[in-house]
Amino acid sequence: MKCLLLALGLALMCGIQGIVIPQTPRALDIRKVAGMWHSMAMAASDISLLDAENAPLRVYVQELRPTPEDNLEIILSKRENSACVEGNIMAQKTEDPAVFTIDYQGERKISVLDTDYTHYLFFCMEAPAPTAESGVICQYLARTLKVDNEVMEKFDGVLKTLPMQMRIILDLTQGKEQCRV
Repeated sequence: MKCLLLALGLALMCGIQGIVIPQTPRALDIRKVAGMWHSMAMAASDISLLDAENAPLRVYVQELRPTPEDNLEIILSKRENSACVEGNIMAQKTEDPAVFTIDYQGERKISVLDTDYTHYLFFCMEAPAPTAESGVICQYLARTLKVDNEVMEKFDGVLKTLPMQMRIILDLTQGKEQCRV
């Protein structure tokens, strides 16, 4: 009983330290994620992170390019002044092959939750919410625009494993709203 109470107390103390996003159990092979991708769904712990069409974290991933240093260049588009604008972000590798840091409106961490390399990739990004608490946004990326309901259900299941409540805000599988450059 003492061990149980000690473990519970330790878990509560560690939980206060920050948001822990569980990743895929196997090591990520960054070379296999290279290529074209399409944003199929977006979810957030706080609706304000994605609610407006021009919300700063409402980005559409188009391509992932590994660098020789094992960093990851992310080619994306987003809405600015009612137009789609292309940009890129350099994600720096960390000791964990499934976690990267980026400097996008402040330093953030991107965690790859799951991928099969050929069909889908799920990732989450820590994002400061308008309040003092941190928030999280997640995306489901697909290699093609073909709708795969099984993968969408899997994405929803992965979101349920996160330590905070996530809500799918944008389901882009209907072909609406995709920012195309």
